Amino acid sequence: MSMIQNLKSVVLFSLILVGAAVQGHDARAAESESLIVAGGCFWCVESDFESVAGVSEAVSGYTGGTTKNPTYKDVTQGGSGHYEAVKITYNPNKVSRDQLLHMFFRSVDPTDAGGQFCDRGDSYRTAIFYSDPAQKQSAENAKREAQVALGTKVVTPILPAATFYDAEAYHQDYYKGSKLVLTRFGPKKQSSAYKRYRKACGRDQRVEELWGNAAPFVGH
Repeated sequence: MSMIQNLKSVVLFSLILVGAAVQGHDARAAESESLIVAGGCFWCVESDFESVAGVSEAVSGYTGGTTKNPTYKDVTQGGSGHYEAVKITYNPNKVSRDQLLHMFFRSVDPTDAGGQFCDRGDSYRTAIFYSDPAQKQSAENAKREAQVALGTKVVTPILPAATFYDAEAYHQDYYKGSKLVLTRFGPKKQSSAYKRYRKACGRDQRVEELWGNAAPFVGH
């Protein structure tokens, strides 16, 4: 085989490898999409959606405001403009965005403009964030469907996506953490403290009152 033929073979082989790598990247990209929502306490939203088949991860964080690199204190004391939010990463071949949005509305009180359950203030309001017109349309469709199902006004805004800041490490997977934390009931594991908080806050009670058997996470 001549040197030119050898060179052609090497170039062809390299192109094949590049093509395979691109296809592999595209395939992986197609298996991972994200949805950002705000539904009150991000511990609860994270706990709910990490139980959904097809969801690989839910990350607690902050978004929608103007403060850069906000802390939990910045957000909860007000003035940052940020929501407590959750970034849900999912495989669209296993669960669709529309299905997740349907579940989202039925896991919150979308009629409450002042917060969620026992958590009051702007940072605890509900919201859905979109990155393109198709995502916006999906959110609008889900909102309209929820409003018809409830027979009352849904106040959850649909907002353009902004920078999503991961919350502090101690907030991540709080609902299943084993670290001891001090509560009004004394020292408790994070997982136990989370369950007590969720019950005391009345989240599941209010969701069940609104949505009945359509509530996907009550009692899970």
